[in-house]
This record gives sequence, structure tokens and C-alpha cells, in this order.
Amino acid sequence: MTKLPRSIADLHAAYAGGLTPAALMAALAARHDAIGDPGIYLHRPSEPAMASAIAALPPFDPTRFPLWGVPVAVKDNIDVAGMPTTAACPAHAYTPAESAPAVARLLAAGAIITGKTNLDQFATGLVGVRTPHPIPRNACAPDRVPGGSSSGSAVAVAQGLALLSLGTDTAGSGRVPAALNGLVGLKPSVGAIPSRGVVPACPSLDCISVFAGSVADAWACYGVMAGADDLDPWSRPIELGTPGAALTRLGIPRAQDLHLDGPEQRAAWEAALARLPAGVTLVERDLTPFLETARLLYEGAFVAERDAAFGALVPAEAMHPVTRRIIAGAARFSATDAFRGLHRLAELRLATRPAWDGIEALLVPTAPNFPTLAELEADPIGPNARLGTYTNFVNLLDLAAIAVPAPLRPDGLPFGVTLIGPRASDACLAATGATLMEGFAA
Repeated sequence: MTKLPRSIADLHAAYAGGLTPAALMAALAARHDAIGDPGIYLHRPSEPAMASAIAALPPFDPTRFPLWGVPVAVKDNIDVAGMPTTAACPAHAYTPAESAPAVARLLAAGAIITGKTNLDQFATGLVGVRTPHPIPRNACAPDRVPGGSSSGSAVAVAQGLALLSLGTDTAGSGRVPAALNGLVGLKPSVGAIPSRGVVPACPSLDCISVFAGSVADAWACYGVMAGADDLDPWSRPIELGTPGAALTRLGIPRAQDLHLDGPEQRAAWEAALARLPAGVTLVERDLTPFLETARLLYEGAFVAERDAAFGALVPAEAMHPVTRRIIAGAARFSATDAFRGLHRLAELRLATRPAWDGIEALLVPTAPNFPTLAELEADPIGPNARLGTYTNFVNLLDLAAIAVPAPLRPDGLPFGVTLIGPRASDACLAATGATLMEGFAA
């Protein structure tokens, strides 16, 4: 069976050596069947549809078409023309006539869409189990959560069913699943990739994110999608630049701000710090205002933005029970509460500024915990809230981030760290993430 190459460069070399997109896609379909996980994809193109997509490819030219023949999975809250969009809510299903701009840019660069992936319904969750469909199985630990909300997208790449995938990341949905499946999760500066054509969760915060096996591949995908969209009210121009030298002064949580559940998570964090490249200086930082900001997202009136975005789209009884419970909670907040939340956020943005003095980026654990499915069955809310400890604040504070796999836990399960920096620091974070991965692999 043809195996999916490990990188875009390897794939293009294989194509140059005679591999055809048709042979690769047939092999990926066979691999999907062999894995036997019905929860990864919610829709896959028919054989005629896939053949048509392959036939539409331009002549092989990876310089002109940097994603030529690259299989890309797309989260099912992002529109792909001719494929149903459901956001994991069958009552919300529709088939768009045109693709989201981000997807259209991928297709123009030569990508092949392998299908639409499962998610926490309406992108509300970090666990990946809030779906009416079968739950995607974590690629490294089937008895544990796959991470969400971009669960299917992460598992598709981790299982070798796609080289890249698109997720969305409002509160960590593109970083947490990356960490729990041993992947890179690139969360761009807010507005850098158009969010038009995305079923909104929190429109002011939503980002399209990228899952990949390497920083280089994630950056290649990001570079294709980034750019202003005059029809998108949330689009914001950005100068991406090119990843260059890695950053060397990184802030890390103080001991009292380090929230890690159990000795396995703590040991993995300590192993990551011990294997940082030479020349990196670590500076402890007070993360109190960052962590308070994180709590605003679900514990305050900001949850009402989710109600405003999709609460009226479908009847309450059509929602997943946990999603319905979260959205129903928005009713307890008033307009006054919303403004109080905005005012508090402004105060916290000011309070976080001193933390950046003398450092170039923050380095934090991506997730403090790695819940089992049994733990989520017993408590659908608590472990999910814990997963967002170091992710929920990032978009609220207008920051960029990239999650990268770190040394495995002592029990062999994946662990990840995240680099966080100011808006438009994306290239510097990518360069640093790639350097960290080299050090971790040494």
C-alpha cells in the first residue's frame, strides 16, 4: 500500500518520482478503511468526485503551486463547495455553493480536499467528544479524549489520512488536539486568515488553524491562506514575514502559575525545559492576569457571543446536551454584564503588558491535563475547562501561538508546549517552534 510521505517536500519528491495523486488518494481511502474509525470524517468525497478533483489539478509545478497534490482535511464548520457543512449538528446542514476563502486559496495552490472532519458541535469544547456522531479516537491513546473542538482534523493528520488539516481555534481548539495527538498546531494572529465561510463560534475571536507534522508544513499552509478579505468584517491585514532566527528569551509560568495534573504531565514539562536549545534564557513571569483573562471566556458574559453566533440557528433540542447547557447559560448575562466584561478585558490587557518586558515570547504547557473518556463521562465540564488553562486567553489578548510536540510523558503519551507572542509575531514563533522540535528530537 502506498504510504503518505511525512512532509510536503517528501510528497513532491514522490510525485516527481512517479507517484500519482490518484494512487495516493486510493491508498489513503484504503488506510481509512483499515483504521476503522468512523468518527474522523463526517463527509468524504465519492470516487467520481475525487477523480474530478484530481483531474482539475494543473500540471505538476510545486514552485507555482506549493500545495500541489497535498491531501488536506477540513473541519466541518468550514465551507467546501459541494460538500455539506454541518458543524456536527445535522439540523444545521447545508451545502455551500462556494468554498471559504481560506479553502479556495488552498485549492488554488493545488491542494486536494480529503473530506470534512468531526468536531465538538459548533466548535464548543476542547475535549472532542461533544458530537452526535462517533467520537474520533485519539491516535495515541484511544481511551483518552482526542481533544477538540477540532478533533477529527487532528486525528486525520495523526493517523496519516491527510498531510495537513484545517481546524478552527477560538479558545484552543487548534492547539489542544495538536498536543494530545503529537502534532504541530498553528494558531495565527486573529484576522490573518479570513474567517468568512466559517460557521461562527465567537466571530470576534475565531481563527482558522493548521495541523501538521512539522512547523515547515504548517507554515506553508498558513502562508497560502493568509491575506486580507474585503468581504470579511473580521479580516485584518498582516505582514507575515519569513521564519528566521529563533527567539532566545522566553517567559515561563512561575511555580504558583504552573497548573499540571499529575506527575506524568509535570515530568514531561520538566523534560521539555531540560532539552531546550543552548542559548535560550528562561524568565519566570506572573501569569495571573493571563489566567484571569482565560476565565472570562466561559465564566463571564463572553459566552453570550456564542449564543449570538449560533444559538438561534437550530432548535435547542437539536443541540448536543453539553453544548445546549453552555449556550443556555448565556441567558443569565445582561448587556450590562457584557460591557463589564469588555471593560475588565481592557484592564487585563493593560495588566499583562509588564509580562512582556525582557522576553520575546511565552512558553507554556499546551494542556495541563489529558483526560480519559471515562473522566469526561463522569464530568463533562470540569476536565474541559482545565484544558483551556493556557489557551483560552490567547485570542482575547490578540496574541499569536504555535503548539509543538515535546518529549513524551514517562508513560509514553504525547505532551506539547505552546509558544505565545504578540500579534504579527507568527514568523518568529514558527522559527522558534521548529528549533524547539529539533532539540526535543535530539
